[in-house]
Amino acid sequence: MVAELTIPLITAPRPAGLTTVEVHDRRARGLANGVPQNTGRSLARILAANVFTVFNGIVGGSFVLLLVLGAWQDAVFGFFVLANTGIGVVQEYRAKRTLARLNVLNAPRVLVRRDDAESECAVAEVVLGDILVLRPGEQVSADAVLIEARELEIDESLLTGEADPVSSPVGRELLSGSTVAAGSGLARTIRVGGDSYASRITAEARQFDLVDSELRRSIGRIIRWLSILLVPIGAIVVNGQMQAAGGWSSVLADGTWREAGVTSVASIVAMVPAGLVFMTSLALAMGAVKLARGRVLTRELSAVEVLARVDMLCIDKTGTLTEGSVSLDRVEPVDRPAAGWKHALASLAADPVANATSQAIVASFHDTRAAADTVVAFSSRHKWSGVHFTGGASPGSWVLGGADVVLAGAIFDGSRAGERTLVLAHSPHEIPEPGGEHHPLLPAGLELVAVLVFGERVRSDAAATLRYFSQQGVEVCVLSGDDPHTVAAVALAVGLPVAERSVDARDLPTASAELAEILRTERVFGRVTPEQKRAMVIALQSSGHTVAMIGDGVNDTLALKHADLGIAMGSGSAAARAVADLVLLDGDLAQLPLVVAEGRQVIANVERLARLFLSKTVYALVLAVAFGLLLWPFPFLPRQLSIADGLTIGLPALVLALQPSSRRYEPGFLRRALRFCVPCGLVIAAAVVITVALVAEGGATPTAHVQTAAMIVLALSALWVLVVLARPFTRSTAAVVALAYAGLVVLLVVPLTRDFLQLQLPTPEALAVTLAVAGVACVLVELVYRVGAHGARVHR
Repeated sequence: MVAELTIPLITAPRPAGLTTVEVHDRRARGLANGVPQNTGRSLARILAANVFTVFNGIVGGSFVLLLVLGAWQDAVFGFFVLANTGIGVVQEYRAKRTLARLNVLNAPRVLVRRDDAESECAVAEVVLGDILVLRPGEQVSADAVLIEARELEIDESLLTGEADPVSSPVGRELLSGSTVAAGSGLARTIRVGGDSYASRITAEARQFDLVDSELRRSIGRIIRWLSILLVPIGAIVVNGQMQAAGGWSSVLADGTWREAGVTSVASIVAMVPAGLVFMTSLALAMGAVKLARGRVLTRELSAVEVLARVDMLCIDKTGTLTEGSVSLDRVEPVDRPAAGWKHALASLAADPVANATSQAIVASFHDTRAAADTVVAFSSRHKWSGVHFTGGASPGSWVLGGADVVLAGAIFDGSRAGERTLVLAHSPHEIPEPGGEHHPLLPAGLELVAVLVFGERVRSDAAATLRYFSQQGVEVCVLSGDDPHTVAAVALAVGLPVAERSVDARDLPTASAELAEILRTERVFGRVTPEQKRAMVIALQSSGHTVAMIGDGVNDTLALKHADLGIAMGSGSAAARAVADLVLLDGDLAQLPLVVAEGRQVIANVERLARLFLSKTVYALVLAVAFGLLLWPFPFLPRQLSIADGLTIGLPALVLALQPSSRRYEPGFLRRALRFCVPCGLVIAAAVVITVALVAEGGATPTAHVQTAAMIVLALSALWVLVVLARPFTRSTAAVVALAYAGLVVLLVVPLTRDFLQLQLPTPEALAVTLAVAGVACVLVELVYRVGAHGARVHR
């Protein structure tokens, strides 16, 4: 029969807890444990912010005006306005709903003592002063102070990053969101609701904000500029068209203002890169689909782009670089260990409720355990476990614990930098009965038998992934709540250069400037609190870094929230997954290079799209102002411009948005785009104005002939922009360019399309002039491209 030494308890009356009347009173006073639900803008405000903009007002007003005038054929651009608005509303509302479901606390019910009895209630029904009953596996639902504890160990790894459960005596404060790992106890709540630790993190994490996307920021800047310019330019255009049609009084009297209004709308709408936002979203969405096939969930489309420009990767240790489990790295027995030590070690680890350390031992010694006569279970209070065998293969007493406890006073070098060690010791004497303080006593004459070295299991893909980022010029910073020695050992194991001991974050300054200065040189930190992780991310950003944060715990939530890009492990806490922009569903770090590659492709392709769309915006703006000031009739109908856009931008953009690219990201997306678009737009606009001046012959040429000549020059010049941006040619890009040219021929030759567009080929002489001007424009576009490409190579 196995005897187990137990520790007598000093019994005391258990607290009765609050009465029902007190609970109702405190609930009425707002002292309950409800979580604030605010997640930013309401749906109505989201709709208003995305719909009621100056940009939408002008473009949407133009769309409505064409419908009122009966020119529905010219209103096809309205699709892009609706699509762009819808994308913005859906994106923010989906993120808002995801954040609304975020909760650090995931326990549906909690056990409390009330009216001198235990009862269950919902987490939100816990009130200030309630007594929580703590049992293994249950979550602490509000900040509380322990008033009774029996061998209580609290797992705070998701909150602090500390890998090992923490021994918790009476009087210790427990944070909401931590979990009972072992033992039992009672705790009185001291902070509930919005004041509790879990609620404060939840409230901050729930606030909606967009990923800091350079693509979105640059395109947004363009939209703002255009929104400002559209009003004065629109006035110039409308006045010019009315004057060109005979003057305001004349057009209002004879009704020709309708035709002048349609051409005015055509020139205004042509300035709007309506498809750019749509195509950018499409490119990002396709990237997100590809990542989803690799088990990477994208919370926000722009996240695909951001990782491609990250230059600082902050990463948690426990559960991120490591698997979060303990492994027995090696056993170092003395020269002549006592007989039967393996049997004894297996018996010491064979606890039915074994902790992670015991489980790691059992994994290596599961077939050699023996039945013991006496057992002392491990406790965080005495920090050792023991067994005694009267006979058999392992006679004597065997003790497993920390060297400072088991071999106190003995000469033993138990230091292992960054490693956890336990010692196995043997004594021929029995384990004594508990002493006066009710702690079990170690047997006399203990001698070292073996040293057990434990380590955290490092993810197999961690080293290769971090090496990839290093090769890409991305620095890595480890932010962990664990012991600095342990953090340093793991960092060394994954190939990061680090001193024997990482920086202890408890010694860090709180001032942002001082913290940023330390972060310029130090890259591995231990004992980092959640608030410090957030502060360190912000400090790195203040130094000009684009920061990505990878984590899995509640303690990473604030840093994930404030980083330029938050990446959560799929096996991590629900809170971390909810605030992250990317979630590695399989917890596979090796997928991150795939995300970088996809982001690079998106950036390269959107930059090509931007050049395509913004070239059109520039020439449309210049044409609108030029014809408005010259008081000439605008040479295009809205439908003609829409079809020209479809040939030179619409269909080609669908292909260009999905082309492969491995080019590394370089800052200055908008600057590079404008350096190409502005001269190209000026060239195309000048070609159209010159063509109209030469072909119109002072107004003698029919309007349809002038419009057709203008459309030919515009289409051929814009198609050459497509040609240079489609390089280097692939089968798909070559095919789309060929189709675009073929489409132009079809529009001009097939009677049905020609009649719909109101086109009529000019005379052979006028057509020759048109083609000559278009040829010169194409040559100039080519020169702009080559000069820009040479400048980019010199700059690199």
